[in-house]
Amino acid sequence: MKKTLLTISLTLISVLLINTGFACTNFLITKGASTDGSTMVTYAADAHVLYGELYHWPAADYPKGTMLKVYEWDTGKYLGEIDQVERTYNVVGNMNEFQLAIGETTFGGRSELKDSTGIVDYGSLIYITLQRARTAREAIKVMSNLVKKYGYYSSGESFSIADPNEVWIMELIGKGPGITGAVWVARQIPDGYISGHANQARITTFPFQKENNFNDPNQTTYHSPDVISFAREMGYFDGKDKEFSFSDTYAPLDFGAARFCEARVYAGFNRVASGMEKYEDYAMGENLENRMPLWIKPDKKLSVRDVMNMMRDYYQDTPMDMTKDVGAGPYSSIVRWRPLYWTVDGEKYFNERAISTQQTGFSFVSQSRSWLPDAVGGILWFGVDDTYSTVYVPMYSSMTKIPKPFAVGNGSIMEFSETSAFWAFNQVSNFAYTRYSAMIPEIQKVQDKLELGFIEEVKGIDKAAEEIYKTNPEQAVKFLTDYSIVQANKTLKYWKKLYAHLFTKFMDGNIKEARPLPEGQYYTPPKVEQPGYGDEWYKFIIQETGEKFKVKDEDE
Repeated sequence: MKKTLLTISLTLISVLLINTGFACTNFLITKGASTDGSTMVTYAADAHVLYGELYHWPAADYPKGTMLKVYEWDTGKYLGEIDQVERTYNVVGNMNEFQLAIGETTFGGRSELKDSTGIVDYGSLIYITLQRARTAREAIKVMSNLVKKYGYYSSGESFSIADPNEVWIMELIGKGPGITGAVWVARQIPDGYISGHANQARITTFPFQKENNFNDPNQTTYHSPDVISFAREMGYFDGKDKEFSFSDTYAPLDFGAARFCEARVYAGFNRVASGMEKYEDYAMGENLENRMPLWIKPDKKLSVRDVMNMMRDYYQDTPMDMTKDVGAGPYSSIVRWRPLYWTVDGEKYFNERAISTQQTGFSFVSQSRSWLPDAVGGILWFGVDDTYSTVYVPMYSSMTKIPKPFAVGNGSIMEFSETSAFWAFNQVSNFAYTRYSAMIPEIQKVQDKLELGFIEEVKGIDKAAEEIYKTNPEQAVKFLTDYSIVQANKTLKYWKKLYAHLFTKFMDGNIKEARPLPEGQYYTPPKVEQPGYGDEWYKFIIQETGEKFKVKDEDE
């Protein structure tokens, strides 16, 4: 069958994803690239209608013949039923009890390849797989078999897949309406390297395999048998097999894909590796031939805090730095209100799309640690709202209960809840957006206190849990569950107190500080500063208005 439909511009796909759907960012860290030998995956689930909460599927047994109803993650739409397995695993967020973690970003790709008759969407593919697979290789096998048997409902998708020993990137796209299955390729990230993806397919050429042997530890690439032949059949590719590029064939690059998607990968890489400036023109959409590699080696091994901070990027110290143009306003804001594109006098312009963004529902850094029992080794460092001002709280992946601040059903995107972390963090961040440069230092003080405290504290918790696990695994899981719940409640308490502090101190454009109450006096006014705008912004006002606001001498 030859291609008969025109492919929608990838720029348009980028706009649709960023404004109405899930536009996310992932980084993948191998054992040899981390300071402690853990593997890590980051994920920011960015959508203006996504509520930040922590999902949970308890381990369960099912009678043979049980069917599982599948609902689209994005919309809740019922898609159909699939066979349930007899035993499923405990899943906390995007990580299971065996320390297997899966993240994703949607790249869209060729629009005619979306199959509306498929039963498994990308979100269901993640969470069903986490309930059925123990390792990254097994996850790839489960995912490819699910879409082969039941059909793939979504558009093109990149997946980050990590277990305690290996890290993989998998990219997948359907075959079109009524054609069950998908074409896909998965590559293992070499140890000591890191990778990333952000709504643009990144796997180009790869070594073609005669078969997928998921039991062969030396096989570092898997793919669907027809990944090339299908492209030929559709008229997408007519070169030699060794020249075949998955990304260039199924999700061709354009300006939007580079500037809004690949630029985020560049930003993360640029924070941890020297020499990335040579790809700056590519990230800015000016030289699409100067493509970044799929993986890079960081200058030094990365700690979990380093990886958290990779998710806190707004293009600092690059030409795209969002605090350096007039859109930042007088207080160096790192956010831009949507839409992504805007028009003035018939000319089209855009805002930057950074990793740190206001519409993040939730984000995480998964940490899988091979030297610990699975029940102890897996941590999902979980946060809600904007990555720049969130706090990553340790949620052990073996936990059997979800703390109320992160619980599903405690509020929603249109229902405020006083006990929801999502709403507490949004209160702080949205108030801070009004005077960002003044308030963000106050936020970061509390953020540092909590996160650095958690990172240090976890060392002792690990040791205690490991010791308990030797004689009583169930008690160890309870110990870790209780610890995770306490930290979530603690974080909510701190953040509500922070909001009260910020609102009191910065209300009405003032900066107020309490003064000691003199003896015998029942009240004393606080010290009040009214800093106004910075000099640069006042100069901008004069530049735009001339002498309109100039004070005239009385004798004039």
